[in-house]
Amino acid sequence: MGADSGGTGLGSRSEFFIGGQWVTPASDRKFTLVNASTEEILGTVPEAVEADVDRAVAAARKALEDSPWTTMSPAERAQIMGRFAEALAKRTGDVARAVSAQNGMPLATAEAFEGGFPPGLLGYYSQILLAAPGEEKRPSQLGRETLVSRNPIGVVAAIVPWNFPVVLAMTKIAPAMAAGCTLVIKPSPGTVLDSYIVAEAAAEAQVPPGVLNWVAADRAVGAYLVSHPGVDKVAFTGSTAAGRLIAKTCGELLRPVTLELGGKSAAIILDDADLSSVTQGLQSASLFNNGQACYNGTRILAPAARYDEVVDALAAMAKSLTVGNALDPSSQIGPMASSLHRDRVEGYIAKGKLEAKLVAGGGRPKKLDRGWFVEPTIFANVTNDHTIAREEIFGPVLSVIPYKDDAEAVRIANDSAYGLGGSVWSKDEARAQAVAHKVQTGTIGINGYVPAVGSPFGGIKASGLGRELGPEALGAYQQWKSIYVMG
Repeated sequence: MGADSGGTGLGSRSEFFIGGQWVTPASDRKFTLVNASTEEILGTVPEAVEADVDRAVAAARKALEDSPWTTMSPAERAQIMGRFAEALAKRTGDVARAVSAQNGMPLATAEAFEGGFPPGLLGYYSQILLAAPGEEKRPSQLGRETLVSRNPIGVVAAIVPWNFPVVLAMTKIAPAMAAGCTLVIKPSPGTVLDSYIVAEAAAEAQVPPGVLNWVAADRAVGAYLVSHPGVDKVAFTGSTAAGRLIAKTCGELLRPVTLELGGKSAAIILDDADLSSVTQGLQSASLFNNGQACYNGTRILAPAARYDEVVDALAAMAKSLTVGNALDPSSQIGPMASSLHRDRVEGYIAKGKLEAKLVAGGGRPKKLDRGWFVEPTIFANVTNDHTIAREEIFGPVLSVIPYKDDAEAVRIANDSAYGLGGSVWSKDEARAQAVAHKVQTGTIGINGYVPAVGSPFGGIKASGLGRELGPEALGAYQQWKSIYVMG
């Protein structure tokens, strides 16, 4: 399969995984993968054209309609998912290193999430599958009864971003497999090497041919996949702008779609909060993955009576973080995923310097002359109408906004186009929960923030449609059928 990666997941690849086989691409177009920390070339991978997408969709359709996959018993499908989980678990280190090298995710984060989370997702949905009823009998007013069945929705186009490429692929793959669907997975051009490791695990686990197919492509070919007549559902994670375009296409086609999009979440620090605990917790709730997480709480809402104290604590926290090579286990903040994305983040920092007061960071680390690094940055004297408080920056940039009382904190938190994540920090859990209930968002944490596998994850407003994770996600890959038994 292409050049030997030496078991690390790094190195050039020359084929796609389609129909259970490594196949030659339809063109010689390639993506070049670059190490975000060093700017060194990691390798090249084939770039799909429309003919490659056609082949992948055809393989997925064949597996759906002409193989035992969809008619297998839940136990048989769960067994295959279990083998897949075991094969992935053996590759945890390779997955983590591949992701860290490509997008700059700190290695410890990649090991815990990109390496450790996906096998658990497969295990969770295999158990959900075993517990879910295949068909229900319901009383009928005019006939004897109604048989209500749940069937796989069909061929799924799964479009995955670069910030959590393996986890966010598996939030689609695992429930779709449990439902009996087949998938064509399009990774982001910036993070493709990890998908080869996952495909190798699928091959080792003997996932039936055509159930999982990977083709890396640009936006134009991705749009072709979204509108492909052989696709029955689209599952997308990415920017709100791209999500709107996908929603428009799916709306015209009346095609089911799940959209997990951007955010500008609020972290509300109540006036009784312990700031030492808050600043420690905000490293993961607001600066997770170098700030490149859609749910990060990047608007820090601080009580006016303690505003200066909060700003000083956050500035000290930002200055204390170790910025460095993502593959160095001691690094807490790695680089941005690409030079283009660093330019975007630095553009917002420039706007912030005109709008507010810079109290930490704001530049590039002086000791790192290669890699796409941005210092953890804190702005004070921010109001909620500032650009840096309204728009998603997707980098290690936090804006501290004052508020007078709990009611105003909720009002400011809700004054956003987005509604994906958030957090409330207080010594009084009941008070924090009361505030959390009033915040308009799909998810929110109390004294921390970590998505839970068993609970639905997703946003409202411009943060998306539908939910991933939890048993609710399984339903997104199923369609209902009622059979009316009249006599």
